[in-house]
Amino acid sequence: MVKHLDIDDLAGWFALGCKPRDEWRIGTEHEKIGFCMDTLRPVPYDGERSINKLLELLIRRDWQPVYEDSNLIALKKAGASVTLEPGGQLELSGAPLSTIHQTCRETTDYHALVRTISDELGIGFLALGFQPKWQQHDIPWMPKARYAVMRDYMPRVGQGGLDMMLRTATVQANLDFGSEADMAGKMRIALCLQPLVTALYAASPFEHGKPSGYLSRRAACWLDTDPKRTGVPACVFEDDFGFASYTEWALDAPMYFVMRGDTYIDCAGGSFRDFMRGKLPQLPGEYPTMDDWELHISTLFPDVRLKQYLEMRGADAGGWPWICSLPALWKGLLYNEQAEDAAWHMIADWSQAEVAELRNNVPRTALHTPFRDTTVLKLCEQMLDIASAGLTGLHQRNEAGEDESIFLAPVIRAVESGQTQADRWLAAYQHEWHQNIDRIFIEAMHP
Repeated sequence: MVKHLDIDDLAGWFALGCKPRDEWRIGTEHEKIGFCMDTLRPVPYDGERSINKLLELLIRRDWQPVYEDSNLIALKKAGASVTLEPGGQLELSGAPLSTIHQTCRETTDYHALVRTISDELGIGFLALGFQPKWQQHDIPWMPKARYAVMRDYMPRVGQGGLDMMLRTATVQANLDFGSEADMAGKMRIALCLQPLVTALYAASPFEHGKPSGYLSRRAACWLDTDPKRTGVPACVFEDDFGFASYTEWALDAPMYFVMRGDTYIDCAGGSFRDFMRGKLPQLPGEYPTMDDWELHISTLFPDVRLKQYLEMRGADAGGWPWICSLPALWKGLLYNEQAEDAAWHMIADWSQAEVAELRNNVPRTALHTPFRDTTVLKLCEQMLDIASAGLTGLHQRNEAGEDESIFLAPVIRAVESGQTQADRWLAAYQHEWHQNIDRIFIEAMHP
């Protein structure tokens, strides 16, 4: 008799990610919003100046192509990948690396390569979190089947989903864990501190060519994007939180699709629990595989996502210094035992409700958001002190003898000045730019 998957099997999939400390790595993912240099308009998928053409030229630099229905949709090379977000945002998912020094070399090499090709095509890329000028209907959809399912489903469960897909860009850090208890502690700390990171990295104040009223318009999208699969899961704040708890939460999140062969089967709104009973309407009598479970997990978007590692998902996209600073920040907080203990004591009595409210408030007011009897700015000072000491204590130095705390420079400057990148751009918009949003395509263009 064939044994079908049960809750223990699904929870056990997460446990496969447990690694000894000396095998812990950091992965960094970052997206950029493309535009045509002459018109500033979004870049189409097809044509002589297009996303597809850029990918084709990258293939000539030893990247391996990935196709879907004859469409070139991704590239792979040496543990890294280049993928397309729904609105043509170009994403590098970097290889798992040992040090932030290595991460920054990877980022530097990738940007230099893409810049060479994009200059040839007349394409630029914006290092910010939200499309500053063009409306949703101006953005071309990339030809990926999973996006067609999500495009249809998103408006049923929130007003921000399509904007999130088409008009946002982020930078993300991925971290390992050693055990179930280690995962639980890291996830609790990360979920509590994620609103601080959102505030610190706020870099998307514009929409439709003018100030939006938010400092992170990207983060605002997530406040109204399918609440059953986003946000701050309450289970993480339970004393016995672990792989099984997250599994139960994930099972209660609606499905998007199942893959059979190369075909996406639309199951949007369906229940994985029904699937486990052989009662998924689209596949009656069929039971899920681990591949189905892994695909489902990839469609959940909490602020910290558990896979076989932890994904930190709270920051607006930025330029090179900001990309390097994010994995450095999280490594300093969570890969040094003394720093992790200090971070835990910082947030130990924060409730899920408080964190969720903070998450709701920081997109508008960022560093100046109040929390209890203090402000996010003061909390960020404390967080950065912990992270800096953590990185110094890890003793991972470059050829010049510098440890990884050097990569915290842009966030330290933001806290010292009390100004995010969004604050600086808003001031420039009102004065030097004379309220001409086109200047952002120069000032925020990735070098």
